[in-house]
Amino acid sequence: MVIIMGMIFFLSHLPGDVAHLPRFTGLDKLLHGIIYGILAGTFLYALNPFTHHSNQAVTALVVVLFCLLYGISDEFHQSFIPDRFVSLWDVVADGVGAILVVAWWLIREGKVKDTRLNT
Repeated sequence: MVIIMGMIFFLSHLPGDVAHLPRFTGLDKLLHGIIYGILAGTFLYALNPFTHHSNQAVTALVVVLFCLLYGISDEFHQSFIPDRFVSLWDVVADGVGAILVVAWWLIREGKVKDTRLNT
């Protein structure tokens, strides 16, 4: 988890003219979602020894809020970096990535019941 956070910080610290992404609409948001999904997954993995069936919902909420707060702090950090800018949509993408991974974890752990019809 700490390595992922460090990688996010390092990449955010690169000036805007150094980090060139291919011209693909939405690629930046997709990458935000992926990396914050990975951050959520590593945080869930770190919390695994302390997570029990009774506190899975609290764990899920803590992980998503942590990822959102780290995303907000990352955007604040970028405001001081040349040629970088703050984006609310980046934070939204961070949150979506974290929520998707946490939702997958909850389903996998059996917290969320399968709503598919049995045929």
